[in-house]
Amino acid sequence: MIVHQAYSLLLVSGAALILPGVSRILRIPAPVAEILFGVLLGKSLLHLQFSGEWLPFLAELGFLMLMFQSGMEIDFSVLTRQSAKEVLLQFVVFCGTVAGAFAITLFLGLHPFMALVLSTTSLGLVMPTLRETGLLKTMFGQRVLIASTLADFLTLLAITLFMLWDEHGLSLQLISPLPLFIGFGLLLRMGRLWAWWNPDKVRKLLDSEGNLEMGVRFSLALLFLFVAFSELVHLEPVLGAFMGGCVLSYVFRAKETLEGKLSALGFGFLVPVFFINVGMQFDLSNVLRPDMLILTALLLVFAFLVKVIPAFLFGLRGMKLRDSLRAGVLLSSRLSLIVAAAELGVSRGFVTPAQQDAIILLAMLTCLLGPTLFKLLSKTVIQPQGRAGESA
Repeated sequence: MIVHQAYSLLLVSGAALILPGVSRILRIPAPVAEILFGVLLGKSLLHLQFSGEWLPFLAELGFLMLMFQSGMEIDFSVLTRQSAKEVLLQFVVFCGTVAGAFAITLFLGLHPFMALVLSTTSLGLVMPTLRETGLLKTMFGQRVLIASTLADFLTLLAITLFMLWDEHGLSLQLISPLPLFIGFGLLLRMGRLWAWWNPDKVRKLLDSEGNLEMGVRFSLALLFLFVAFSELVHLEPVLGAFMGGCVLSYVFRAKETLEGKLSALGFGFLVPVFFINVGMQFDLSNVLRPDMLILTALLLVFAFLVKVIPAFLFGLRGMKLRDSLRAGVLLSSRLSLIVAAAELGVSRGFVTPAQQDAIILLAMLTCLLGPTLFKLLSKTVIQPQGRAGESA
């Protein structure tokens, strides 16, 4: 059934308004409610088709805003306070996850790209869960937060390099991201120096009572600047969007007000449109086949194993086994980035549409199970670990 784009705009806009409240009542993440709403509308149930090009456009823009705000969530002040040994351990833990994921893809006979899909985590779920349980400022919480941050950044970088290698092989094209990375580094350094020497201008830019609209305009200009750079060097635009968010997070440390305004635009409308569109493309008949149900079940088990087992390496820095288990369980939460990775995988032929549907179902399951199991395990902990400022 084809729906006129005027009615479909009203339908999706109304859903973006109502679904956050519904998700709170059901106690599920809002993106899950939005995906399920899209499932109701799309291929699986009502089979609605929206006319016009506005929905794909807004969904793509929401995708870019999602990755931009994922970059903004990275707290560089936490990263810069860590010792070299701590950063090295975090990198080893991530490499352990990737190695385990590659072994699993070989075992299941899947495309190697699926290893990077399984290596993702969700910083957007990890941070609120740590804050809700009062562990965000503890040494344990900061370690988990750093692990999630590195997983987000390094996985997206690895996905980009994998796509370049698949398209061009071992050629000079593999260094095509270099101009983007050099520009990224220069902007980080120059932006931080400018903010250091011009605190009054930064305050005016971020001032909620005065000139905040300039901060929003600057942020959106930065987003599209990096997206354009990515297109020019033949990289996925989502990497540029993510890097643009990283620049904003690094330059403006006190960005809470600006981040709130951007969230109102992104998570208030554009990002929900993206998740609704993902749900509309989801075909329930694909995952209800016996072979896909078995694959999804296996992926769910392995999705936890590839995070939990490497997390025990935190014991090398004094973390208790029970806390390592909690860290691995929480890091198993996946949502935004794994959906994004699946989208990219389908566009390049690494992932079949049926496997994409299995990944979306996996994302919904892990984003519900991960935080829930973490909270259950945390109830058994009487004394939290030391504060983040204490020595590791």
